[in-house]
Amino acid sequence: MITATQIRGARAMTGMSIEQLAAAAGLPVATIETMERDEQEGDPHALLAVKQALEAAGIIFIASGNHDEGGPGVRLRARSCIDEGIRPENLNAANDD
Repeated sequence: MITATQIRGARAMTGMSIEQLAAAAGLPVATIETMERDEQEGDPHALLAVKQALEAAGIIFIASGNHDEGGPGVRLRARSCIDEGIRPENLNAANDD
């Protein structure tokens, strides 16, 4: 499945807080904290919920042995469309936040 290191890395890459990941996965914050701390096998249903929540946020999990060197890892999915924001010529008081 996925490791504690992958969960921590994926959360960091997406900018999600522990609270946000817990809400997205439908789990208590304490469960996420335990999963990130403990490299032991956790509850398979909780691991799956976390994996699915992080994948929905754009994470791709890489299993050990998929590349030349290294163990399991994570990467961000390439974005299909680029948000360029508001073009300078369109800036005005109406679109101030």
